[in-house]
Amino acid sequence: MKVRELREMSVNELIQKEKELREELFRLKIRKSSSTLESPAMLKKLRRNIARIQTILKEKGKVEA
Repeated sequence: MKVRELREMSVNELIQKEKELREELFRLKIRKSSSTLESPAMLKKLRRNIARIQTILKEKGKVEA
């Protein structure tokens, strides 16, 4: 995801998106442990997207406070 797209989302949308990404990351980790992944780089992408969302949520929290 692009940072611009994430910044345009509301706080609730960001929280929901983070939850979805965490679930997907969990599923990929399970699949990785049981077999090989077709795209191991996907794990890195998901972790980075989660970090981006968390950063934006913190920024929005400071602005609203």
